[in-house]
Parts: sequence; structure tokens; C-alpha cells
Amino acid sequence: MNRTLFTSESVTEGHPDKICDQISDAILDEIISKDPNARVACETTCTTGIVSIMGEITTNCYADIPSIARRVVKEIGYDRAKYGFDATTCAVVTSIDEQSPDIAMGVNEGYENKIGAVREEDNMTGAGDQGMMFGYACDETPELMPMPIALAHKLAMRLTKVRKEEILPYLRPDGKTQVTIEYDDGQPKRVDTVVVSSQHAPEVSLEQIRADITEQVIRATIPAELMDENTKIYINPTGRFVIGGPQGDSGLTGRKIIVDTYGGYARHGGGAFSGKDPTKVDRSAAYAARWVAKNVVAAGLARKCEVQLAYAIGVAHPVSIMVDTFGTGTASDDEIVSAITKVFDLRPNAIIKALDLRKPIYRSLAAYGHMGREDLGVTWEKTDRVDALKAALK
Repeated sequence: MNRTLFTSESVTEGHPDKICDQISDAILDEIISKDPNARVACETTCTTGIVSIMGEITTNCYADIPSIARRVVKEIGYDRAKYGFDATTCAVVTSIDEQSPDIAMGVNEGYENKIGAVREEDNMTGAGDQGMMFGYACDETPELMPMPIALAHKLAMRLTKVRKEEILPYLRPDGKTQVTIEYDDGQPKRVDTVVVSSQHAPEVSLEQIRADITEQVIRATIPAELMDENTKIYINPTGRFVIGGPQGDSGLTGRKIIVDTYGGYARHGGGAFSGKDPTKVDRSAAYAARWVAKNVVAAGLARKCEVQLAYAIGVAHPVSIMVDTFGTGTASDDEIVSAITKVFDLRPNAIIKALDLRKPIYRSLAAYGHMGREDLGVTWEKTDRVDALKAALK
């Protein structure tokens, strides 16, 4: 057998980068709930005692951005000075401009309209930027996600749950998880290594932390059949993690894009999601690519499927669509691409409508991954095009 190891990580909502992602997406949610057609590109940074918010926002509504930022920080759990960061006393600085009219010109009316390539009634929104986006699905888990990132997210969510429910009341918001899966001939067989690091109160002993997290987080999350006597467990391996959050490390929106997607198991186009309205294909087309790939796998057309979509700024139709099924397809990759083009409309405005993206759904996605989130009922996780794909291949 061909034995390989693959590792993915996740982080909790109290990680500095994830604080920033959540603030950016909470601002987007507030604006899009009042003005669904707003243009938002919002970035956040944080460090000891300060949150800085910048970007380009064009809207007809008002949003109290400092209050939104403080609310997010408080809900995460940084609500007292002894945690090194406090929602009430931290400074919030904003620098917001409107979207560039040069960008708006291409987004408001797609290139196809300008050259008369479509009927007037089919007026198309152009892509908000050039770039390529990837989507991926595989049959390793029920939600059709790679197992390493799926388990890493579940551990991170459990770490937050035991903190907020005071099962382990000495834990603090910042934390990271990591899972290494052993594969035999491409099939996941066992968990080889688990790493969990959590910020904690200074008075608790390392022995207690390790015993509690092993029992309440790791064994409560990872199926027993995936672990054995050779599974390695590392908990707070430095021995101490009291200083954390923005006091321990600065944070920045969009610095956890691999955590947000497939844990490095599939390729990434490089564009972040958080703080961007759905006219930005960095976000909407990445969701669409996941939707396509998941339907391909759910239809039984492949055990693994990676989809690449590429766009030109101001142009509605993708400039390219690529599919790689890694030799697992029941039809050729070219045939699957042909079926996809018949079944899915991948113009930005069509994606926005099909996936109902002009809604305030984004803050809930800003931690624990944007893909595989069947727990949130997001539209790109639906397998609603399975029958149409099968029909298109006949």
C-alpha cells in the first residue's frame, strides 16, 4: 500500500486573524441587511488595544462600524482587560472610502453588454475583479470534505464550545487545532497526530489542561475507530499559552484563507472571502466552484473533483472552466466540463441569484470554514443539481 500523511489546521474564533474576519463580515452583514446591492470591501487589523478598519464601501445606509466591531469582540469573549484585549476599552479606528468608479463601471454593466453580445433584457453584471477560484469535493466525509480539515474544524468548534459553556471555564478565546490523517492508497485510514493549543488562565496547571482537553475536546470529537495506541497527541506543546489574542499576535482579515477552504488539500486562487460583497468573485465564484464540485461528487461522477473558474474584471462569463477528477471520474474531465456548462450558469449575477448571496449570512461563516458548513444550511452545500448533471452526461 502507498502510505501518506496529510495535515490540516483550524483556529478558533478568538484567533487574532479570525477576529478580523468576523468584524469585516459583521460589517458586511449589517450593510447588506439594509442595502442588498451595496458594494463592500472591508479589511480589519487588530493588535494590543486597537482595532483598525479600512476599505471601500458604497451604500445608501448607515452602519455604526465601531459599535459593530466592539460587539463582535465581546461576543467572541474578549470582554475584560485581564484577557489582554477588551471590547469596551480597545480603540477602534476607521478609514473608509467609496468603491472606485473605474471598478464600478465594469461591475455595473458587463463587457458583453457593451459590445452588444447579449439582448438588452439579459443585462449582465461583470466580475468585480480578475482572478481564479477553486472549488473541491471528495467522498472522505459525509459533507464531502477532506477529512483532515473537517476534523480540525470540529476540534476548534468543540474547543470554543467547552469554553463558552464553562465546561472548561479556565480556557480563553484564542486557540488552534491540527489533524494529521494517514492515507493508504488515497483512502483515509486513521488519525496519526492531533495538536491542540488553547489560551488559558495563568493559574491552571499544564497537567490539568492536557487531561481535560484530551477528554473533553479530542476524544469527544474524533471517532474512536480513527484513533489507536499509536496516535500522537500534543496539547499546548510549549507548556504555557496565557498571552494570546491580539495581545500575543496581530490579526488581519484574509490571512487564514486555507483554513477557510480545504486545509491545503486542494488548490487555492489566493483571494480572501471576508469583508467582500458577493459581486467580488473571490467570494461568490469560490462558493460556486464548491457547489459545482460537490454536485459532481454527489452525482457519483467522481470520488474527487477540483473545479477552477477564472474571470476577467468587468466580464460576466468565466474565461475558463477546468475540472480535475484525479483519475476517479466515471466520465472524462472534458465531458464533465461540458455537463457543468449546461447545468450551471456561472456569471456573477447568476451565481448571486442561484445561491441567494445578498443576505446577511457571512459573520457565521467567518470562523470554522466556509466550505462543508451543512450545519449553517448554506446554499453552496446543496446537492440540487445531481440529476441535471447525470442527464447532461447521457
